[in-house]
Amino acid sequence: MAAKARAAGAAISGIPMCRNIKTLFNFEPPATELEIRDASLQFVRKLSGFNVPSKANEEAFDRAVADIAAATRVLVQSLITTADPRDREIEAERARARSAARFGAR
Repeated sequence: MAAKARAAGAAISGIPMCRNIKTLFNFEPPATELEIRDASLQFVRKLSGFNVPSKANEEAFDRAVADIAAATRVLVQSLITTADPRDREIEAERARARSAARFGAR
């Protein structure tokens, strides 16, 4: 119960709930189809609680991934900003630095 309350509080406070889903908007080069599909897959896994669905749920799971990927594609292509696009390599380096600070150098 406490975990559910923390998760609800995190959603309200703006703290990201799933660190594995990456931001796809405003990058140069733009998000690829694979990145969109991977984010959609991670989202469906998180919601369903399945890493790999059973045969009985496979069709619904795959349909959800496809539907969310389509909605994501429309969203990312529809958003506008005046900010300069972020560089993938710079953002990746920042993520590695955050990881090293959090978990230690490997």
